[in-house]
Amino acid sequence: MTIDPISSVRPDEPVRCVVMFSGGLDSTIAAHLLSSRGLDVRLLHFVLPFESGMGRSHATVRDYAARLDLPLIVREEGEEFLAVVKDPRFGYGKNANPCVDCRISRVRKAGDVMREIGARFIATGEVVGQRPMSQRRDAMDAVAKRSGLKGLLLRPLSAKVLKPTIPEEQGWVDRDRLLGITGRGRRDQLEYARVHGLHFSAPGGGCILTQPVTGARFEDLRTHTPDFDLTDFKLLAYGRHFRLSPSCKLVMGRNEQENRLLTDLARDSDYVLRPVAAKGPEAVGRGEEASPGDVSGACSLLARYCRPRPGQTVAVEVRHRGTRETIETEAASEEACDRLMIRPR
Repeated sequence: MTIDPISSVRPDEPVRCVVMFSGGLDSTIAAHLLSSRGLDVRLLHFVLPFESGMGRSHATVRDYAARLDLPLIVREEGEEFLAVVKDPRFGYGKNANPCVDCRISRVRKAGDVMREIGARFIATGEVVGQRPMSQRRDAMDAVAKRSGLKGLLLRPLSAKVLKPTIPEEQGWVDRDRLLGITGRGRRDQLEYARVHGLHFSAPGGGCILTQPVTGARFEDLRTHTPDFDLTDFKLLAYGRHFRLSPSCKLVMGRNEQENRLLTDLARDSDYVLRPVAAKGPEAVGRGEEASPGDVSGACSLLARYCRPRPGQTVAVEVRHRGTRETIETEAASEEACDRLMIRPR
């Protein structure tokens, strides 16, 4: 159902809007600023595919929404995100981050939610000039235009340095009571949060796709598996990654939680490795054409992280397509681990 956000307005109805919400400082301020002005604010949180479809409760962002006493909608992203990350129209940032294309996609989906729940506009916590790729003024204009929400996308933290939007022109929001923050500093935001007693998540370096390690893993994946699927993409966020050969990689858990996650993400065609009698990580070897050398090399790498005594061998169980075998192996050298690990060079 398509809703015209202007013609459908009734004077006796509260103004409902959707605030795109991460739980961070800026989106928390945007939500508080609008709700404190009497708007009916609904929070919308998008979850990257790395944590989608895994039965997670997203408790942290739900807690920050509860502290604002505002309803939260959570949407998990999946297959549709691959089109964004594989061939972004506006390119990548320094690493694997297709920030502008991601923003366009998310705002477009937020528009769908806006229409579903009868809201009149979308708001975000974006600040002009804060992020070098997605929050340049021209990039912000492109997001509004290409998402199909030009005029209905309000950035309340920077509204006074941007052109008035439909919510301001229609009087749904008082432009004089919005903010005019610009630049990368957070002093004004932190002061606003202090004055109003707001709780927000601590900065964590931003989206995982902006991180150099993820960028190196993504470039390796694109190079060796250009037709990668969702499970290939999910693996980028977890474990230690090793390139064994052009056709085979190994992803090794760093803790018990990652061990379980890797096992859940494993396909029948993968090689699933675990130490038999020693304490250590589990791992998934992925590659349709894995050679015996790839498998033995994977076992040797796994043995290295079991921390055996000098000269001690490690028994590694290998499961593949319903079969099981145990390979007794020496640990790989530190030099081999360093050479094979996928990371920024």
